Amino acid sequence: MLDLNRPEWLPTRRHLLSQAAVLPLAVLPLQSALAQFRVEVSGAGVTQIPISGVAFRDNGLANQDMVAIVRADLERSGQFKFIEPLPVRLDETSRPDLAAWREKGTDALLTGSVSKLADGRFDIRFRLWDSVRGQDLGGLSYPVNAGDLRYAAHRIADYVYEKLTGEKGVFATRIAYVTKNGPRYTLLVADSDGENAKATLSSPEPIISPSWAPGGGQLAYVSFESRKPVIYSHDVATGKRRLLANFRGSNSAPSWSPDGRQVVATLSLSGNAQVYLMDANGGQPRRLTQSGSIDTEPVFSADGRSIFFVSDRGGSPQIYRMGAGGENPQRLTFTGNYNISPAPSPDGRWLAFISRVGGAFRLHVMELSSGNVTALSDASADESPSFAPNSRLIVYATRDRGQEALMTSTVDGRVKTRLTGAQGDIREPEWGPFVR
Repeated sequence: MLDLNRPEWLPTRRHLLSQAAVLPLAVLPLQSALAQFRVEVSGAGVTQIPISGVAFRDNGLANQDMVAIVRADLERSGQFKFIEPLPVRLDETSRPDLAAWREKGTDALLTGSVSKLADGRFDIRFRLWDSVRGQDLGGLSYPVNAGDLRYAAHRIADYVYEKLTGEKGVFATRIAYVTKNGPRYTLLVADSDGENAKATLSSPEPIISPSWAPGGGQLAYVSFESRKPVIYSHDVATGKRRLLANFRGSNSAPSWSPDGRQVVATLSLSGNAQVYLMDANGGQPRRLTQSGSIDTEPVFSADGRSIFFVSDRGGSPQIYRMGAGGENPQRLTFTGNYNISPAPSPDGRWLAFISRVGGAFRLHVMELSSGNVTALSDASADESPSFAPNSRLIVYATRDRGQEALMTSTVDGRVKTRLTGAQGDIREPEWGPFVR
């Protein structure tokens, strides 16, 4: 039998051994955080779309470089290669000489402008061109406050991504993660590139396992402020929170059902950690697993028909899948003797997880239809994988160059982005859904 409090059971738990002094907890409405990220992209995709962008007319009115943000988003996806622009001035009303851009080697061209509205907001306009076919691919206008300029750029990147790949972009989505700076833990919500971070909770006690509700309005997490793990749900817009689970013993590892009506979690009501199902609005939990072992880290499949979880019922931690009512649990992982942290992709095709290989915790991905497993990392301390809502990218935490950081990886592992905070360690990332 394994002890959940032992660091070798879950690498995300190894940080909980240190005890902090008793300091006041702060539940916060979304507030800007000081820490920003340093972004480093490595690797290249097999096929990349060459694209260029001309600096938006009057971009100097804003405090954000719109084309630079769009470029960074697209390059981070692994599917685009940026071509340095021709020395011309264009905006969304211009008719560019697409033959010249085609000779430059770019398949698509982004133009746009920034203007100041009478009410103090900014009007961000753009247009996308297909330089190969000579087609106008359309454009939009985003009137935004100064604080939403980056969001507007992410929306533009999503537009470009969808027009050129046929799939939805994820750049305007959000990620949640936890930082530890000295004795203080902070739960933050940020743009998908880690920028524009806003604190939702600050505590001297550990915060773990953030989990987004469908639609992105609620964020469940585990707090140790009561000197035991308790599950809360945080309203991202208002900053209000409510208690989800404070039953006898441990309450941990929450995950929402796809319809947002239920939450699965690990509770120790029976004495050992088991998987339970709860109504998201409260009520008594219903036990789903019936083993004498440790069953933990439950997470729904995207269609809501099954639940992935970790159990040591076979002698070592492995990933299992059972029906949404707890029926017919089946073991999924057979490579290695230690596999944890299941994260299914929204399209139902992949399962990301952490496998211990020769003492190193590394990110892996399984194709669920075939069972084939691929290692995506050669690091030694990966943890907490989470898929982007379009199933194309995975965010995870790792230790690199002596510092805890966030990484994103394409599903094939070819392109990785390292997000390193200016201050403190970063852990427990969770990629938010498409906003409804």
